[in-house]
Amino acid sequence: MSVTTLTYHEFHDCLWIRCASRGCFVNSPALKTLAEKYLENGGNTIVVDLEVCPGVDSTFMGTLAGLARKCMAVGGSVQVASPTRRTLDAMESLGLDMLLELDPPDASWREELAERRSVLAQDTEAAVEDEHREMSEIDRTRHVLEAHNTLRAMSKKNDETFGYVCETLEEDLQRHIDMGEENA
Repeated sequence: MSVTTLTYHEFHDCLWIRCASRGCFVNSPALKTLAEKYLENGGNTIVVDLEVCPGVDSTFMGTLAGLARKCMAVGGSVQVASPTRRTLDAMESLGLDMLLELDPPDASWREELAERRSVLAQDTEAAVEDEHREMSEIDRTRHVLEAHNTLRAMSKKNDETFGYVCETLEEDLQRHIDMGEENA
């Protein structure tokens, strides 16, 4: 059974992605896929709306950081709308405020916030069925490792925080490869 946790709409100035559950390792692959497709088609600004998102994990934050770097490379940005205080604190503690625009007061979408959320609520075709729940163990491990390596590379503090996590994930990934699961 698939669960819709992300909805999206491409507006004239950005791709708007709304997270309707906890931002985590389960829905971050779908976030990444949506955003990369938008960037491949020439977009450069992504807004991640966290108004109804109760919290985010490190994989979700690492995915956002990786996307922010890709957006910055093409003159754009990742903006986060309406994070909870706890989410904002978590992002700032990892240094994501250096890559992401966290609830920017002067964002072009600020005056149209209610209208944009209304468009997403009405656009049933813009729901992302979370097909990534069925990712193979090896693909999920790669995704989680990539997100944590992104966070790790941001600062010495993050390197210390996520070093053991990355080493463990690398060992797990190698074990899957050694067992021949890579092409399974």
